[in-house]
Amino acid sequence: MKTKMTNKFGIAVMLLGFTVLGFSSCSDDKDIPDPVKEGIQKSTLTLTEVSGEAVHAHGDHFHGLDEGTEGETIVIEFDENGIATKNGHLHLEADAVYKIELKAWDYEGKEVQNSFIADKATADNYKAFLIGGDFKLNPDSETEDGAIFQPREQKYADGSAVNGKYETTGVLSYFTVGHENEGPTKEVTYVLRKLNDGVKAKIERTDWNRTDYSTVFAGENVLQLKFEIHAEHGHAH
Repeated sequence: MKTKMTNKFGIAVMLLGFTVLGFSSCSDDKDIPDPVKEGIQKSTLTLTEVSGEAVHAHGDHFHGLDEGTEGETIVIEFDENGIATKNGHLHLEADAVYKIELKAWDYEGKEVQNSFIADKATADNYKAFLIGGDFKLNPDSETEDGAIFQPREQKYADGSAVNGKYETTGVLSYFTVGHENEGPTKEVTYVLRKLNDGVKAKIERTDWNRTDYSTVFAGENVLQLKFEIHAEHGHAH
């Protein structure tokens, strides 16, 4: 009799264990917040020079980009660890403006960069930074010859409008080094960061190169793409 009762108790404990396991498994599946669940296998940054009479730096942003003419393009390729495998050392014209476009692929070969800007609710959790190089920023330059990195999506992937600088992410961005940053090679990292709730709305245009970005803007990095920039007058790529 005692044995039968023991067996019944053991079976009950086992069933309870399976039930808890089942709930735990379902919960884990629902708690995965990242649009790219399996990781990123490779990435590229495409830099395209944009020129025109209307294109110029103004404080922390550019004017005339929509009227600009696109010129030469260079593609930096990165492996799964964010290490450049092609064109990792750039020679850039110091005063040129470059459009920078991110592309990324998962381990099934699917492009996933638009997953980060699928819609406003998703994009509110992501922001790109360009860290390193100790750039003098354009708002701090008396001659408008400093650096600007301006995230500039105008639409989310679902076709809805991106409204203002606090909503832009940086999957599409524009960049200039500026004459005041000519000289030695600068080691930089393009960072795509997943932010905690409410953080993105506090990020200003001049925060893109902050050395303390990871402390001030709580979250975790999704991508860290490392490359070098050597900017001089009369140089290209």
